[in-house]
Amino acid sequence: MQIYKACSINGEIPVPGDKSISHRSAIIASLTKETVIINNYLFSEDCINTLEVLKKLGVKIEKIQSSLIVHGNGLEGFNEPDDILYVGNSGTTIRLMCGVLSAAGFFSVLSGDRSVNKRPMARIIEPLARMGANIMGRCNNTKAPLVIKGNNSLNGIVFKSDISSAQVKSALIFAGLFADSPTEIIQPEISRDHTEKMLEYFGADIKYDGRHTIIYPGSKLQGRNIYVPCDISSAAYFIVASLILRDSHIKIKNAGFNPTRASYIDVLKKMGAEIKVKNQRILNNEEVADIEAWTSSLEAVSIGTEIIPNIIDEIPVLCVAASFAEGITEITGAQELRFKESDRISVIASQFKKAGADIVEKDDGFLIRGKRDLKISGGTYQSFSDHRIAMSLAVLGLKADEEFNIEDSECIDTSFPEFKYLLKKAIENH
Repeated sequence: MQIYKACSINGEIPVPGDKSISHRSAIIASLTKETVIINNYLFSEDCINTLEVLKKLGVKIEKIQSSLIVHGNGLEGFNEPDDILYVGNSGTTIRLMCGVLSAAGFFSVLSGDRSVNKRPMARIIEPLARMGANIMGRCNNTKAPLVIKGNNSLNGIVFKSDISSAQVKSALIFAGLFADSPTEIIQPEISRDHTEKMLEYFGADIKYDGRHTIIYPGSKLQGRNIYVPCDISSAAYFIVASLILRDSHIKIKNAGFNPTRASYIDVLKKMGAEIKVKNQRILNNEEVADIEAWTSSLEAVSIGTEIIPNIIDEIPVLCVAASFAEGITEITGAQELRFKESDRISVIASQFKKAGADIVEKDDGFLIRGKRDLKISGGTYQSFSDHRIAMSLAVLGLKADEEFNIEDSECIDTSFPEFKYLLKKAIENH
């Protein structure tokens, strides 16, 4: 991917459907016994892998333009797969489906690409095993591939997690739907609640307040149609680009504005970003809004542990904003970044430093000494096959005086296939 210096970025950006909500909509729709229409589903590689896994389990799924039709047949209607369930690069797919398949009465094997098979899985294996799931992984039950012999008589548990992870929580919620008693999950910080909101929308008996979730088994899920809002995490790249490029103004309509996902907007506003949120409303139990952003003079801020679970995916592009914010931005409590598609702390520090940013790697985050007039160097940069690193480098490269090349940029297709096209279209060089 070749990036050239941009003068400005303008216009309405048609950001595609939310990745997290797309995954969950297909899985939950398949657990009903009705036909569900999902509009604005994200057909990225990760979300397509979720569909392929469900199809191998016997779920009938049809694609009509940008919509998806899922013919739910309930968990008892799932079939034992005759092949490995391959999730590609999707950590969400493998962890959420572990929760579902732990309650299914058959044998299955889940595996992913090299990145996914390196990621920590003990965090879901241990609590699911406590519920009675028969699940094993390589490296002493810490890594994928994972082997599951489903148990249709799981026990409800109370699980106090050491980390705040929406994927871990969602895996236990899905297993808890089919347990013999309520399952309670307690986390140290608030994490994304898309699973809770969607299950509530489909009629599940569930209570949640951010850190504390209780799922009661036995509810019959009702088939309800869904509109997937635009992905606010994908919007972040265009928003940050509009803040750091002169004479810029962008609009993004129908963006998901779930409070557990929109926190990076608050961070940017604290940095002095001119961002307006309009037309806030509720759509299939999710907050939705229209967002506008303009060129801004940014100031450094401190970003601490309590907010990290809600901005974990946006930290790479927030580091771009911090590089152009006057003063020292400190990010702490973000050690989870080391267990993503790449070690994002190490990769961000090395690649941003190479580009000219004044950034120091810490065990759990960064110190970034930002300058509004920061000069970015051209050259060749490594994405380490991490989609969020690649897109963040692309935004950084818009400020480079020379050609800025990003290796392995095809990884972007895992979450945002239209990114390159939309970025090229929105940039205005004068």
